Amino acid sequence: MDYSILSDVVLVKLLQAGDTTAFQTIYRKYWQPLLAVARKKLYSQENAEELVQDLFVDLWERRGTIQIDDLKKYLFGAVKYKVLNHIKALLIRQKYEDFKNATLADLDCHTEEVVAYNDLNKALETGIAHLPDKTRQIFRLNRLENQSVRQISASLRIPERTVEYHIMQSLRSLRSHLKDYVGVF
Repeated sequence: MDYSILSDVVLVKLLQAGDTTAFQTIYRKYWQPLLAVARKKLYSQENAEELVQDLFVDLWERRGTIQIDDLKKYLFGAVKYKVLNHIKALLIRQKYEDFKNATLADLDCHTEEVVAYNDLNKALETGIAHLPDKTRQIFRLNRLENQSVRQISASLRIPERTVEYHIMQSLRSLRSHLKDYVGVF
């Protein structure tokens, strides 16, 4: 029997009954037109071929349960939805990649910032440790405990000018010690 002369309605009935020749006839009849539609939408021969192949695999696997009134409409509608699902999957994958790359970039920047901060903090502590005792004490009170010159002068019972001198000396020394950290002070 020549299946190529059979109508789509008959081919669908034979397909539903598990007739492999009817399936092959449907495949040969609609493969190229479906491929052309998929390729036009996806701009990729490989993706279009894979998509149309998946459509026919689904058709064969669901042959016993599928209800098809118009085979041509069914197949072109199916290819349309497969194309849309493929594009949606690509967009989701792209969003995930963008998110992952942005997150990794943020983590890299954050890690670099933490390392730079820790290096600066160690260098600052080393610089403060090298200050003379009185200068170190006044610097800590002024810069780390946020006390004013007047408050330090009153608590240490020394003139305000002396407090200012020690602050100026500590800053000069720390600038020299931290010269590798341009723009810090």
